[in-house]
Amino acid sequence: VEGKPTSLTDVALQLGKRAEEGKAFDLIILRKTYEKILELVSSEFQEKCRRDIDELLDMVRIELEKAMEKKEFADEVRSLTLAYSGEILMSYVMEYILKSQGIKSKAVKLENWPIITDSNIESANFLASESNKKVEFLERLLGENQVITIGGFIGRTADGIITTYERGGSDRTAADLGILLHKKFDVKIDLEKDSSVVSADPRIVKEGLTEVHSISYNEARLAGMFGMNILDPVAIKEILENGASLPIVITDMRNPEKTTTVERKITNRDGHPIKIITGKKNCAILRIEDEFVHKLLESLENKKRYSEFVILSPFTKDGIKFSRILFLDGDYVKRNEKYVLGFDPLATITYNRGVITLIGDEMWRVQQIVSKTSAKIGESGLNILNIDAQEETSRIIVVVEDSGNNIEKAISAIHEERSNIKFI
Repeated sequence: VEGKPTSLTDVALQLGKRAEEGKAFDLIILRKTYEKILELVSSEFQEKCRRDIDELLDMVRIELEKAMEKKEFADEVRSLTLAYSGEILMSYVMEYILKSQGIKSKAVKLENWPIITDSNIESANFLASESNKKVEFLERLLGENQVITIGGFIGRTADGIITTYERGGSDRTAADLGILLHKKFDVKIDLEKDSSVVSADPRIVKEGLTEVHSISYNEARLAGMFGMNILDPVAIKEILENGASLPIVITDMRNPEKTTTVERKITNRDGHPIKIITGKKNCAILRIEDEFVHKLLESLENKKRYSEFVILSPFTKDGIKFSRILFLDGDYVKRNEKYVLGFDPLATITYNRGVITLIGDEMWRVQQIVSKTSAKIGESGLNILNIDAQEETSRIIVVVEDSGNNIEKAISAIHEERSNIKFI
């Protein structure tokens, strides 16, 4: 694809938007991309691979025509379009690329899909018990081949409807496969990313970055929640919920010698107590009377299946105890504002909040860490609206106004002070 780099998923979403608006769409970008990839397939398998490409892109066209007719690009039409144009088709092509190199491989077809989800089509949830009923075919493929390819972030309901995880869901696919296979196989998850883990976003901090060689599940989950693209925090959540303990390796695909190991518990406590400093824009804070918060939290978990929030320290005003919930996606709160405020008529929401988070399971061993952090942010000219630090949570949250480059300034300021912070 010439011009600004984009993904096949983005191209498919743009085509879906055009179809939804009744505009003509053209699959030429998708076709040219796969024609280029086809050059990696040997002559022995090229014709078969081309037939698969033609067949699945034709299925994409059919789904987009449905979107144009209905004037809606949503639900299974959207899921099938994304699957056939991207992850599923790419897994088919990868089978032929591997075979061209003499590697015995097989792609998993949708009719034998092992990852079963609920019926939330565009933001599905993994159902381990149902998936275990479908894993036998995958186990047989593993026994018959050297490599298995499978599309990421795609699911299927028990009655055959195609679903998708949210963006970034391929990490969850890897975790879900690990959950299904770890009792019979020696499983390690290797996620190849743009880089291994470093102490802050290299686009913000240019000097003094350090490589993070090992982090715990908890540290990785927090980093993912609060803005650092290590791995999808839901992947960690699903591993823990299903009682698994799977070693995960984050590999720098450009320099495979650089890796970060993610484990349930870190045995080697060497290294800096502040593993990661990260930031998140566009957050919102809900203030709600304490007597109503439990019903809201229960509804978010069971009805909305939403977990991108943290509970901050409570406060008391005029004799009334209030809870505070930090939502990490302000747009989600805006879309669901009526629902959120419906639990307490006196609840209030503050938008345009930014969050800087210090992450490390061993930070409790550091003297004056909160005072040093707040002083450094103050020196950079920023006003701290709130600090939430709890020994048990492995994180320190600093809330500032989400304006201009406030988040970047705060991250840079704290990271500069990081070298002066030591263990007790």
